[in-house]
Amino acid sequence: MTAILAAIAFWLAAWATNVALSRSRMGAARTLTPAIFGAAILVLWEGIVRGLGVPEVILPPPSVVAVTFIERRDILWTDFVQTILKGAVTGYIMGCGAALVTAVLIDRSPFLTRGLLPVGNFLAALPIVGVAPIMVMWFGFGWQSKAAVVFAMVFFPVLVNAVAGLQASEPMQRDLMRTYGAGYWTTLGRLRIPAAMPFVFNGLKIATTLAVIGAIVAEFFGSPTRGMGFRISTAVGSLALPMVWAQIVVAALSGTAFYGIVVWVESRITFWHPSQRRRA
Repeated sequence: MTAILAAIAFWLAAWATNVALSRSRMGAARTLTPAIFGAAILVLWEGIVRGLGVPEVILPPPSVVAVTFIERRDILWTDFVQTILKGAVTGYIMGCGAALVTAVLIDRSPFLTRGLLPVGNFLAALPIVGVAPIMVMWFGFGWQSKAAVVFAMVFFPVLVNAVAGLQASEPMQRDLMRTYGAGYWTTLGRLRIPAAMPFVFNGLKIATTLAVIGAIVAEFFGSPTRGMGFRISTAVGSLALPMVWAQIVVAALSGTAFYGIVVWVESRITFWHPSQRRRA
């Protein structure tokens, strides 16, 4: 009970601190607020689990997860390389690249606009639990099948956003380009693609989380003796819940870092867009 009361007291103190920081104009407040909020959640979690004597097979305390994270870091790194670097990143690059090329082809051809987009919508609605076993049968148990699943998951969101972005430039702007004698490809490169960049990056950011989720879930349907999805399924079977939570932490950090990289690239490429301008 003491641990629970201490955790609640820390939570209330952190809440009051965040309320004070929200009224502050310090630049560090943006970083401190989520850090304090996250620390408060971990402390509250630790105190409640230990105070109520919750078994580790139900919900391990964060301290036990941290110890597992440190002691099994070699396994976690091997699984990270197999699932994220090989499966998720490779499938993400291929899927997003194919979607951008297809978007240009659709924009160039009215036939593809009417014929391919409905097919893409149909494919996007396919459940991953149905697609993953098929990809494993086609491409084997290695990372290639996971990359294929990620390809299928990220392709349509990026495609839809890219097609919408290519239509974002105003008719008057396109008419002005034709007045200057610019052809389709010149207009595409100098006007329409820059105007489409905010839409494209919206799709790329959505695809980052889909890539991580797709690669992990695909490993439940067939994987070598490594990988985050494989490790989670075997750890659950042996009731090693701290390892499961350690893998969840790795997945969350990977997805956050992946998203952050895309946001950083977006800020460098679309620095001219109003959404990237800092508030005075």
